Amino acid sequence: MPPKPKPVMLDVDGVEVKMSSPDKIYFPELGDDGGRKADLVDYYRTMAVTGPLLTAIAGRPTFLQRFPDGVEGEQIYQKHLPKYHPEHVQSTRIVFPSKRSGDAFCPRIAADVVWAANLGTFTFHTWPTVDPDNDHPEQLRIDLDPPDGKSFDDVRRVALDLVKPFLEEIGMTGFVKTSGSRGVHVFVPIRPEWDFIATRRTVIALGRELERREPKAVTTSWWKEERGDRIFIDYNQNARDRSMASPYSARKSARARVSTPVTWEELVDIDPEDLTIATVPALVERRGDPWADIADHRSGLEKLLEMVERDEADGLGDMVYPPNYPKMPGEPPRVPPSKMVAEHWDEDGNRIEPS
Repeated sequence: MPPKPKPVMLDVDGVEVKMSSPDKIYFPELGDDGGRKADLVDYYRTMAVTGPLLTAIAGRPTFLQRFPDGVEGEQIYQKHLPKYHPEHVQSTRIVFPSKRSGDAFCPRIAADVVWAANLGTFTFHTWPTVDPDNDHPEQLRIDLDPPDGKSFDDVRRVALDLVKPFLEEIGMTGFVKTSGSRGVHVFVPIRPEWDFIATRRTVIALGRELERREPKAVTTSWWKEERGDRIFIDYNQNARDRSMASPYSARKSARARVSTPVTWEELVDIDPEDLTIATVPALVERRGDPWADIADHRSGLEKLLEMVERDEADGLGDMVYPPNYPKMPGEPPRVPPSKMVAEHWDEDGNRIEPS
């Protein structure tokens, strides 16, 4: 058996970080030509040291989606900061829907990002909050999720023709990025004055309005049996403990695609297949980071909250939470419509046990 290769010590903006097994193949389709662990670590080192990645994730509770054996290996989804970590790596306290608390990874400096990349982290999944206040989001997150059979072009059209104009109508600024697959993510900076209950409800109201405007194109239905071939606005990405791939995160893909911030003008003809760990650094160097000033565009939720009240008055209340959440006040029955028997549920959505 050949000897195990010695770790490489990297200087990351003045902090020494160890990289083990640099030649391990993470992306077999790329092989030695851009598909090694060293290539992923170098990508994160570049994006963190030059700034755009840290602008997006610094100070946020961050979950690590790790593939220590590469894209074809098993996934580790890590919500808690590992017990053993360098002194420069910090955590932030978070409270889960169960009311239990934990300590999540909270990157501050470039070395933190490279340390996580050495663990096999492909994707940094961030909360919409900033330490130490992890109870009040400062972003709304609009996740446009295509069903099978729909392409990136279909999602792109919804983002450009529905989401962007609506946000402009209500005086909010959306920042758009590719998901790293066929989806599109729009992050909307807000003032951190509302809790997760309120921010989630405003995204439900936003989604319902878009659904009214083009009911054949988009849906807010949590149940797949009701969605058909419509693009789903995943409002539950705004629930407590839900996180989304950060800007500039690599995704689990054979080509090492990246969830990449773009301008709205670039979204018109961008090809997400071209946005990879090999190409994104040069793109940012050439035209800068389109999300660099996102924190300068925070707005309030007043207009969306008015829409929440209007929907309530029209009989449109809350919608279901993900299955691992406790039953929430005002939540409808958490059961697919095709399996729902009305007499088994009370008016508050609680199951009536047979006597």
